[in-house]
Amino acid sequence: MRYTNSNMVKCLTIKAIARCAALFLFCLLPLKGICQTGENTVNTLVEMGFENVGWTEDGKERVYVLQNSAYRLNGVGIGKAVDVIQKMGLPDKKPCRIIVLDNNVPQISLYYKPIIGDSVPEASRSDWGVSYNLGNSWKQIRKEKRKNSSLFKVDVVVYPELSLKNLVITQIYQVLFNLSPAIEVSLWKGMKLTAQMVFPVYNDGYGDLADKVHPGFLTLQQTVRLPYNMWLTGTVGAFNASRYGGDLKLYHVLKADERFSFEGRIGVTATYEWDGFEVYYGTKTRLTWSLGVNFYWPQYNVQASLKGEQYLLGEKGLRFDLIRHFRYCSIGFYAMKAQGAKSNGGFRFQVALPPYKYKRKGYIPRVTPSKNMGIAYNAGNERYYYKGFRTNASENIMSNNSFNPYFIKSELLNF
Repeated sequence: MRYTNSNMVKCLTIKAIARCAALFLFCLLPLKGICQTGENTVNTLVEMGFENVGWTEDGKERVYVLQNSAYRLNGVGIGKAVDVIQKMGLPDKKPCRIIVLDNNVPQISLYYKPIIGDSVPEASRSDWGVSYNLGNSWKQIRKEKRKNSSLFKVDVVVYPELSLKNLVITQIYQVLFNLSPAIEVSLWKGMKLTAQMVFPVYNDGYGDLADKVHPGFLTLQQTVRLPYNMWLTGTVGAFNASRYGGDLKLYHVLKADERFSFEGRIGVTATYEWDGFEVYYGTKTRLTWSLGVNFYWPQYNVQASLKGEQYLLGEKGLRFDLIRHFRYCSIGFYAMKAQGAKSNGGFRFQVALPPYKYKRKGYIPRVTPSKNMGIAYNAGNERYYYKGFRTNASENIMSNNSFNPYFIKSELLNF
């Protein structure tokens, strides 16, 4: 004889309904990184400290735009953004692109194209291609409103400056060490204001003027991206090496092979000197220029460049550089030969400075050390020839390579 317990049947029925409901709700959840809205992804990136963040989508692809302002190393910061987008922001069955900005100017893009037919599509860092190509969606997303704008936000960047010279037989080195904080502000797209003050910390052999607090870089710099992988940068103001005036630089990456790039630079400057806060300046201008070609070897992150240049004394010459880039440093060697001057050469390096992650609180000025610090060694002890100048405090071999797509790709794979 069989007995039926009505309570047991009722209990089993409730359990079965609960299981079915749970299964139904689970099926509604999106797969990892798939089908979720870009708005949530943008909000997450903003919370992490990224600036100028936005997104758009059409029938062909989803596009994100962002600027890394949270991580000292671009490769690390872009990798963190990729991880977030993979986890919660990929579209369903269509490509995804990330356009990376610098001071609101597009630099590179990362592109992911899913393999149609995979039962569980899931992206990894190795699936993203990196290039200077922005795709066809840039014209659309450049008009979209972005969150966490970088405009008018103040960075106080403290640049440590170390100078050495070996001109006295009885002394190994004469030393000058300064701490030089600079106010850096983005005024509009591509425009950067830099105002620096130099505070001497230690001076042994560099004269009385170097002992006085005085202004450093005082510049306005405008960068625009032109068609065909070209960037134009113009700078006016007071530069280093006691030069003031104007400088124009054009940089072009070959579309057919992005390992090759070309650059040209021309400057018209005159001399100036600070005696504390009193300035003396000359009116005789000097023309300097540079034309060069670069090749990047992705396998070893090695950059080779050859340039023809005219220096401040009017001498023309050739310069060859060979630089290897690592995550936390860049190390290079150079050789030079100019008219009427002996051959010269040496090495130089840049090292990234901690902290490697930092966030900004609204429009409160953010105080940080410079992204990196370096030094150049002049093997020939040349004091008069081969002289040039930098137009910005942050200009160096490491920062110049920070948006190289081959370097970013290697960081995605190795970090």
